Amino acid sequence: MTKIRISEFWPGATDRRTGFSNHRAGDFPASREACCNLACNRDAMALRCLIVDDNAGFLRSARLLLEREGISVVAVASTGDEALRQAQELKPDVVLLDVDLGTESGFEVAGRLHGQQGGTSPSDVILISIHAEDDLADLIAASPAVGFISKSLLSARAICDLLDPDADGQRPSTEPRGT
Repeated sequence: MTKIRISEFWPGATDRRTGFSNHRAGDFPASREACCNLACNRDAMALRCLIVDDNAGFLRSARLLLEREGISVVAVASTGDEALRQAQELKPDVVLLDVDLGTESGFEVAGRLHGQQGGTSPSDVILISIHAEDDLADLIAASPAVGFISKSLLSARAICDLLDPDADGQRPSTEPRGT
């Protein structure tokens, strides 16, 4: 069995053997999909995010996860109107928007967010859902959103990958591998 010093993997932990502290904050991934080498520049100002979902438990969990991974969650909203107000007031870099907001359609809210900003979106919209991307592909393609992330795969890495396409201009798929 391999022994691992906790200071190698837990940010800020002190190695009892050497007495030195590990100052590599953010090196411990908060989810199984998270990666320590994010496409977003950690040294730059944190990505500012608004999360829109009608499930309070998901809002709390997503906020905690993303903040642990270095994203600044500036606000959360549970309705389309609240999202529009928060986006206009706070001007986040990205809006994570559930496609199913109870009685509201996230696709409609995405269109309203895009229209509110005059078609020039200071906030990129990423749609999120428990549903598979393939089930929503036509609606996602017709929306002004930059992409889609399954709620089970939500991470700072997934967000950064959608906002920062690779060299050939392609955005990576957020579907789980092997499906």
